[in-house]
Amino acid sequence: MWRKFAPIVIALLLCGSSPRAFAQNRVEAGIFLDYLGISQTNTRNFGLGGRFGYRIHRKLMMEGELAYDYGINFHEAYRNITNGDITAIERTSIGVTHGLFGPTLQPDKGGFRPFVTLKGGFMDFRLSPSLLPLTTVESTLLGIRTSSLNAAMYPGGGVEASLGPVGLRFEFGDEIYFNNGAHNNLRITFGPILRF
Repeated sequence: MWRKFAPIVIALLLCGSSPRAFAQNRVEAGIFLDYLGISQTNTRNFGLGGRFGYRIHRKLMMEGELAYDYGINFHEAYRNITNGDITAIERTSIGVTHGLFGPTLQPDKGGFRPFVTLKGGFMDFRLSPSLLPLTTVESTLLGIRTSSLNAAMYPGGGVEASLGPVGLRFEFGDEIYFNNGAHNNLRITFGPILRF
């Protein structure tokens, strides 16, 4: 029985100790579960995303990522323009597509690697159509309704734990979008990574 598996075990041991096996730090790709707490709508959105990074220096990686958080229902208030009283409340759905790109400071070696990042990009809100097309009322989410594509900035940090080329990544930070001022939003991601 040993004779059947001996060549495979020897090949794995030789490949595992080769310099190529330790060169798994140049490119990193992964998928992740995404949590985004949107402060302006007070909703907790969950979604999926993907990330790709390329190491440009021993401790510096350039990363790009794209995620979509599924539509969540919440109550949207409409106010009377003349006196400010709430005229109506309706259920609205919001989904978010967001993309970010920027540098990540991280050690290139080790099985447990903390990191910090600062990325810039966009947040695109998808709101269900308004049921009140009246000119005498306005939405409390007027900024998002009139300009759903917003510039974003993301300072964050986290840790990666890996065994060889496969690992897990946990990250959290503040995804800030700019729409009539800055809006801070807690963001947490978690998922598998592959380094090659």
